[in-house]
Amino acid sequence: MPSLRERKRYLAFEIISEQPIQDFQAVSRAIWQTALGFLGELGCAEAGIIIMADKYNAEKQRGLIRVNNKSLDKVRATLALVDQIDKQKVIVRSVGASGMIKKAEGKYIAA
Repeated sequence: MPSLRERKRYLAFEIISEQPIQDFQAVSRAIWQTALGFLGELGCAEAGIIIMADKYNAEKQRGLIRVNNKSLDKVRATLALVDQIDKQKVIVRSVGASGMIKKAEGKYIAA
């Protein structure tokens, strides 16, 4: 039934670093390791985190994460805890969230 379906949000994030990070796999790995450490396996499963590879903009270092609407704040806190990607100090900050992927991509990734 539609009333039981999980509602999703698209969380846009931005990576601030001294040198550009082109490798999406390294970004994804760092976010997952931090999420598993902070939320645990059960928390990650409940949050329904999906880091979208095709929505990562390597030039602007911005990307999208699909997440359950009830776990949005937990995933924002997880992003704030990421401090290294490939042995390079970084700051990962949440740019914004939207319920529609096109709006999130147009407003936060392309802008």
